[in-house]
Amino acid sequence: MEANISQIEETDLKIPGIVNQTMELLIQSDDPCSKIQAAKDIRRLTKTSQKYRRHFSGAIQYLVSMLRSSSIEFNEASLLALLNLAVKDEKNKVKIVDAGALEPLICFLRSDNITLREYATAALLTLSASAINKPTISSSGAIPLLVEILRDGSPQAKVDSVMTLYNLSTRKENLTVILSEKAISPLVNLLKSCKKSSKTTEKCSALIESLLDFEEGRSALTSEEGGVLAVVEVLENGSPQSRECAVGALLKMCESDRNRYREPILKEGVIPGLLELTVQGTPRSQLKAHTLLQLLRDSPYPRSELEADTLENIVCDIVSQIDGEDRGGKAKKMLAEMVQVSMEQSLRHLQQRALVCTPTEMPLSKCTSKVSSK
Repeated sequence: MEANISQIEETDLKIPGIVNQTMELLIQSDDPCSKIQAAKDIRRLTKTSQKYRRHFSGAIQYLVSMLRSSSIEFNEASLLALLNLAVKDEKNKVKIVDAGALEPLICFLRSDNITLREYATAALLTLSASAINKPTISSSGAIPLLVEILRDGSPQAKVDSVMTLYNLSTRKENLTVILSEKAISPLVNLLKSCKKSSKTTEKCSALIESLLDFEEGRSALTSEEGGVLAVVEVLENGSPQSRECAVGALLKMCESDRNRYREPILKEGVIPGLLELTVQGTPRSQLKAHTLLQLLRDSPYPRSELEADTLENIVCDIVSQIDGEDRGGKAKKMLAEMVQVSMEQSLRHLQQRALVCTPTEMPLSKCTSKVSSK
């Protein structure tokens, strides 16, 4: 243990010397290769070390000046160094923007150089995580270019672009800008292509849900081929967070204009996924799914006291609109399957908590047979 402590102390003592040598190369050397090497060293040293990020914060203004060079080697080396300086460091994020990095970054987004576009998009993703930076980035003209990259960029650039747009969308005024750039279509295309359980899908679904606050967004989604279906597929197979966003998006559509959006949602086979959410979803997902089921029925209003407004009756109404044959049987089958899944999960949980049933408890096998008969 003492040896490890002494090694750490020795390393800490070396940091100022390494920083000074690197900064001297970056600032004072007239040799372009030395400057590029200094930027590469900063990138390497700050990759995993918060201490080096703090010590090298003084290099930011010089690295930003390298971004303005006509040399692509200068651009790439300094951009990667700045990326590592900004990771997990709020002060450096703000300092990079204050040093004027946005202007060259915007130029890189327009570049024909695919690598520079990727690096610039990744840099904006990191910088946009800072609440302080969001207004400056929003007013820089970055949003239209990010939507363009979302449409035509490389796979990694598309992912970073949607993450950046999501970060910027927390400022409500940016949603109208994103919409005006026709972002729904590329968002749907990305949603179709990425893994449904991924973080990309979570951010993509959340952004779509926010854009559906506007009629322009709702119209764009229904006009896009496979748009509603893409959201339904996330509702069925996404992570809990993605599914919550997906059901929220569909609910916004129905609440805004039930007569217009009910049929486009129903025809994509949303009912099984909604039923599953009423049993297995997060508390918010369950509530939204139940509300959406009520809106999707033939009449969105509760029944009379003589005919209770149960989930079975709601589903029965919906099924009758899709296929009039054996509507009650289909509704009951759907519900029974959902109840079966829920009960099986509960039984597994009980089995984990108790190794043996007490004499007064109902045997698990008997419980299972009761569930099956419903």
